[in-house]
Amino acid sequence: MVLVKKMKIKINHSIIAIISLLTVFTLAYTQLHALGKTPVKIIVDKNGKEGFKSIQDAINSLPDSSLQPRIIFIKRGIYAEKIFIKKSNIIIEGENEENTIITQSIARDEWRCDHRDDWGVATMNIDGNDITLTDITIVNNYGFEHNGNRVIACAADSITHKKIITPYGHQMALRTAKATRLKAVNVHFKSFAGDTVSPWNVDDGMFYFKNCTMEGGVDFYCPRGWAYAENCTFFANTGPASIWHDGSKNEDEKTVLKNCSFDGYKGFKLGRYHKDAQFYLIDCTFSKNMADQDIYLVPTANVIKWGRRIYYFNCHRKGGDYGWFKNNLSEAQGNPSADSINISWVFKGRWNP
Repeated sequence: MVLVKKMKIKINHSIIAIISLLTVFTLAYTQLHALGKTPVKIIVDKNGKEGFKSIQDAINSLPDSSLQPRIIFIKRGIYAEKIFIKKSNIIIEGENEENTIITQSIARDEWRCDHRDDWGVATMNIDGNDITLTDITIVNNYGFEHNGNRVIACAADSITHKKIITPYGHQMALRTAKATRLKAVNVHFKSFAGDTVSPWNVDDGMFYFKNCTMEGGVDFYCPRGWAYAENCTFFANTGPASIWHDGSKNEDEKTVLKNCSFDGYKGFKLGRYHKDAQFYLIDCTFSKNMADQDIYLVPTANVIKWGRRIYYFNCHRKGGDYGWFKNNLSEAQGNPSADSINISWVFKGRWNP
C-alpha cells in the first residue's frame, strides 16, 4: 500500500510538472506571437469566402511593424484597388502570378493636377521597409484604356487651369517613397507607358527583382539607389528607352541586370540616364528588334560627377551583336569579375534578400 501511495504521488507530481511545462510553453508562444516572432498570415478573398475581401483592409488590420514578416495571401481574382503600404515587414503573396491581379488606371500628369506629390500616383504605393511582393500581377491600365489625348481641368496649372493628358506619360504600377529593402519575385509589372516600376529612394534604397516581367514605355524600369534584377524579362511598348538609373547620391550606387532578356517594338532603345548612374548588364539577351543605340546620356543641366559608367559582359543580340555592348568589365572600378557581381557585391552585405 505504501508503495502504491508513493507511485501515485510521483505520478501526480509528474502530471503537475507536465502541466506546468505546457503552461510555460503556452505563455512563451503567446508572448512570442505578441512580439511578432511567429508568422502572421491573413487571407484576402474578393469573393468573401474567407478573410478580407480587400487587400487594403488586410494591410490596415496589421500593426505598423513586426519583428517577423506578416503574410497577406491573396486568392486569385482581379482586385481593382489602389494599394498603400506604410507599414514594414509585410509579404504580399498572390495565389499565382497569372490570375492574381491588382489593377488601377492612373495617369501621373492627371494625378498631379490635384496633388502636391506622388503618394498615390501608382497602383501600388510603398513607404514601408522590408516589403516582399510575390506571385502577383500589378497593372496600371491607363494607357491600355486611353488611346488618345484628353483635356482635363487642372488646378496645378496657374495659367490655363487645363492640361492635356496623353497615353504616353508616366503610368506607374509600382512607386516607392522612402522605402528600402523591397523584394519582388515572380511579379508581372505592367503598364503601357513610362515609369512602370519606380523604386525611388536615392538615399539608401535597396531593391531586388527576380523572375519578374516588366513592360511599359519610357524608362519603365527606373530604380534609384542600389538595384539588382536577375532572370527578368523586359518589354518596351513604346518610348525612347527601356531602363534608367539614378545613382547620384552615392558613388557606389548601381543597377545590375543579370541573365535578363529585352524585347519590344521594332527599334526600341535599351536605356538612358540624365543623372549620375552606374549600369552593369551581365549575361543578358537582346531581341533583334533592339536599336543600334547604346545606353545614352540625355542632354541635361545636371553635373555628371563620376563620368560614364556603363558595363557589359557576355551580352548577345539575336540577329547579331552590336559593338557597343562588348565586354568591358575591366573598365569598372575595382575590375570586378562577372562571377563576383552578385547580391552580396551589390548591397555590400547590408541586406541578403
